[in-house]
Amino acid sequence: MSVLDRFRLDGKRALITGGSRGLGREMALGLAEAGADLILVGRDTESLGKTAADIRSCGREAFELQGDVGDPNECEQICSRALADYGPIDVLINNVGGRRVNIPTTEFPLETWQQMIDLNLTSTFLCTKIIGAAMVERGQGGRIINISSINGLVTTRKIGGRSYETSKAAVIQFTKTCAADWAPHGVTVNAICPGGFMTEPNQRWSRENPEVIEAFKDQVPMGEFGQPEDLGPLAVYLASDASRYMTGATLVIDGGYTLW
Repeated sequence: MSVLDRFRLDGKRALITGGSRGLGREMALGLAEAGADLILVGRDTESLGKTAADIRSCGREAFELQGDVGDPNECEQICSRALADYGPIDVLINNVGGRRVNIPTTEFPLETWQQMIDLNLTSTFLCTKIIGAAMVERGQGGRIINISSINGLVTTRKIGGRSYETSKAAVIQFTKTCAADWAPHGVTVNAICPGGFMTEPNQRWSRENPEVIEAFKDQVPMGEFGQPEDLGPLAVYLASDASRYMTGATLVIDGGYTLW
């Protein structure tokens, strides 16, 4: 088998939460190009349909599951339905998440805090628990990729919503624990920590808090934000046999932001 052949995903089926837009969409398209079929989970029916159509144009199958994995009850239902209707699942990418709020800790409502923790951490836990358990039980290995953030390692300046840093740091440690537990079963669990990418949420932050975005960009040694398509190749690597011997790793892709 050649080196490039080890990146192929022919015959594999992957589920991506938040798979219809932004980083999730680009990872989905990357996996499809490498040969995988996709199960896309998202809240917006229109964007789900568009991304699914783009995947089918590559000759791959695409299945759409509309729903909000940030709601724990709905998340459990979505995972169970995905396994029942479209399983077995070989690759899971826990991509859903976001800061969403700019609230100082001193003023942060408990209800909002819990909603953000559920969005960024509980969704990752539930999807990993349910779909990862099926991988372990099936006995043929699997790949789990958790999308954390450089904010799981460092703190962004001049902004509130610290539930984001907190939950993303927890995702990194959760990744390590699952990796240790499931390595004997051939299920690898790794985390990606993206830096600044100009996704729709960050475009909104740029309009509403331009000084925060500019200050962030000034700290990137490469002098620019990442593009969503930059994440696709890394996702393909972690989903494929090319990363067979990597588990529990935290991979940073941030243009050098965390080097300072």
